[in-house]
Amino acid sequence: MQKNTTPCYYGDYLQLDKILTAQAPESAKYANEAHDETLFIVVHQVYELWFKQILHELKAVMAVFAEAEVKDQQLTGIVHKLKRVISIQQLLNQQIAVIETMTPQDFMSFRDYLVPASGFQSVQFKMLEIGLGLKSEYRIDFDKNSFYSRLNEKDRHFLEALETEPSLFERIEKWLERMPFLQLDDFSFWQMYQNATEQMLDEDASTVSGIEQIAEQERQLQLAEIERTRAKFAALLDKDKYQELQTDGSFRLSQRAMLSALFISLYQEEPVFNLPFQLLTCLTEIDENLTIWRYKHAMMVQRMLGTKIGTGGSSGHDYLKRTTEKNRIFTDLFNMATFLLPKSDLPVLPEQIKRKLGFYFGPER
Repeated sequence: MQKNTTPCYYGDYLQLDKILTAQAPESAKYANEAHDETLFIVVHQVYELWFKQILHELKAVMAVFAEAEVKDQQLTGIVHKLKRVISIQQLLNQQIAVIETMTPQDFMSFRDYLVPASGFQSVQFKMLEIGLGLKSEYRIDFDKNSFYSRLNEKDRHFLEALETEPSLFERIEKWLERMPFLQLDDFSFWQMYQNATEQMLDEDASTVSGIEQIAEQERQLQLAEIERTRAKFAALLDKDKYQELQTDGSFRLSQRAMLSALFISLYQEEPVFNLPFQLLTCLTEIDENLTIWRYKHAMMVQRMLGTKIGTGGSSGHDYLKRTTEKNRIFTDLFNMATFLLPKSDLPVLPEQIKRKLGFYFGPER
C-alpha cells in the first residue's frame, strides 16, 4: 500500500540532475577535451559512492560494538553487514579492469591537468582506513610524514579528530577480551591448549627422530623447526614474552584477545562460537580485499606511469607497492593459522563447558 502523499519520480529520487552533470573534465578548460577523462572521473566517483556505503555499514557495526555488551542476536546483523562490505569490495576490485581499458597515452592526454590532485585526498578512503584501525602510528613512514600534508585544513582537522576515536580493531579487541570462556570454574583454556600443543610437538619430534630413511642433517633441521614452533606456542601463552612480541610489532591484539580469537577458531563448530567465527572470518576477508585493491591499484599505476611520480608527489608504483605489504590491519587473524591444531589433536571440551557453548533442551514437562 502506498505510504507517500507526494508522488515519487525516479530521476528526482536519485537526483540524477546532480549526478549526471557532475563530470567536468579539466582538459576541456585548456584544450580539446581528452576523451578518456570522463571515464576516469566516473570510475572515481563510483568509488566514492561505494566508499560511502561501506562507511554506512561500518558505522552501524561500530555502534553495536561501542555498547558495553554485544548480544548474540546482534551478531547476525553484524555479519550480514560485513558480508555486504565484502561484496562491495569485490566489485571495487573488479572495477579496476574498467579503468585499465585506458592506454598509458590515453591517460597522459589529461594527467598533467590534474596536478596536485591525488587519491591521497580521498577523505572517505582515509575515513575507511582509520575507522578499520589503520591509524597514523601503524602506517608506513612515507604516510606518517605526509598522510595529512596534502589535505585542506578542514579535512585535516576532521581526520585528526577521527584518529582519537576507537577504531573497529580496538572495539573488536575489547569484545574479544570480554569473552568469559577462557577461564571458567575449574576450566582453563590456556592450560588445556598448552598441554595439547606440547603433546603434539613431542609426538612430531618423536616421529622425526624415529625415521631412519632421512639423513641426519635433514633430521636436525626438522627437529630445529619443531623447537622454533614450540617457542612460538610458548610465547603466545607467556605474558612477558607476548608483551615483547607486541612491542616489536609481531602481535597487535592483546594476549587475551588473541587467545579468545584462537579459542573461537579452534572450536568454531560449537554453536555459541559460530557467529563470532564468521565475524572474524569477515574481518580477514575485508583486510584481504583491501590488500588486493592496493595491489591491483599499484599494478595499474605501474602500467600507466611506469616509474614516474604520482600526481600527489609520491613515488607512484613503489609507494603503492609498499602500502600493499605494510598497511595491513587484522594481520593477527591471518597469522593465527600458525597456532591452530588439527581437529584430530583438539582436546575434548569438558561437559560443563560444552553445555555453555551449545544449545541444550530439557524434557517437556
